[in-house]
Amino acid sequence: MNWYKYSVNIKVGLFIVGILLVSAFVLFTQKIVRDLRDDNREIVQLYAEIIAGVATSENDESLNFIFENIIQKVQFPLIQSDTEMKPISWRNLPDNINSESGASRFQKTMDHQNNPIPLIYNNPDTDETIIFGYLHFGDSRLINRLIWLPYLQIGLVGLFILLGFVSFSVIRNSEKRHIWAGMARETAHQLGTPVSALLGWIDLLKNNPNRSKSIVKDMDIDLARLQEISNRFGDMGTIPKFNKLDLVELIQSVINYLQRRVPDADIRLVFDESAQYSINGNKNLLSWAIENLVKNGIDSSKDVAGKIDIILKTEDDQFVIDIIDFGVGIPKRDWKNIFRPGFSTKKYGWGLGLSLTKRIISDFHKGKIFVKESIIGSGTTIRILIG
Repeated sequence: MNWYKYSVNIKVGLFIVGILLVSAFVLFTQKIVRDLRDDNREIVQLYAEIIAGVATSENDESLNFIFENIIQKVQFPLIQSDTEMKPISWRNLPDNINSESGASRFQKTMDHQNNPIPLIYNNPDTDETIIFGYLHFGDSRLINRLIWLPYLQIGLVGLFILLGFVSFSVIRNSEKRHIWAGMARETAHQLGTPVSALLGWIDLLKNNPNRSKSIVKDMDIDLARLQEISNRFGDMGTIPKFNKLDLVELIQSVINYLQRRVPDADIRLVFDESAQYSINGNKNLLSWAIENLVKNGIDSSKDVAGKIDIILKTEDDQFVIDIIDFGVGIPKRDWKNIFRPGFSTKKYGWGLGLSLTKRIISDFHKGKIFVKESIIGSGTTIRILIG
């Protein structure tokens, strides 16, 4: 799938999902706040009934006892007022409120949060209902924290997302720079050998016109190589065409080319001659992938100069290509990193060859490539699974 084509829709979809998740969290928190307020209201309602039950006392001792010893156990602000809404007693108000006027102002805030509960006395003699005051209650510390919790969490999550976005943008831009620089160097590297050879042939042809027939044959080889390089880069930028290929022929052609370039290289292909190794693939890209892996193996060779074993076999209806070198090895922590753009274990490497190889095998041919084994100082085996 072309993800870039749908990038705008994906971003909009993620934004909508984020809004829905935030809304769901805020609504859930608000429901908890409402439930806690209802619980507090039930408690205050019970206190109102208790107070109303002793309201017939000839003195205020019983009422004061209730307010001083029972109601003070609550964990939320509470004010008892008279019929004119003037505060008489209060509990759990902020420390800076120590006067009736201050309590009156705070009472208005509490009434905005919760409706006051009337203190009702029912006269048994006349069946008359008398309101002799009100209980006003506010939100507890827990409720206040819950009210602000969603906004705090949204802010923290937003900050985390912002930092993540900035970090990933920096990483992505860095990878882009590595890719562009690496692609430029890879292009120069690929073109360098045949172009230099052609310049040499032209110079030789000028000085030895009588050898034109033999020189032209060699020039044809280098021109064919230039055409192959052009096709490789062209196929990487488009959807490549697939054809029936023989893996043995393809790998052998890569070996022949590299042995002409690196005469000291000892590259050996091992396979079962009685088996068939025909697959559907792109010749230009697959040969490029094999070539990158073999060249990396040659470059990493230490004590054994340029010795590479390529084992080709079938396993579980797939073709297995093991490319084995006897070089310096790869630390286990870098087994996956070597396929990232810009990562290189070479002193003067630009970290593009193996990332291109992984794209060729994984993205285009739907195969797998990974480090099967690597021992420091002994060598590395890179395995390709392709069907």
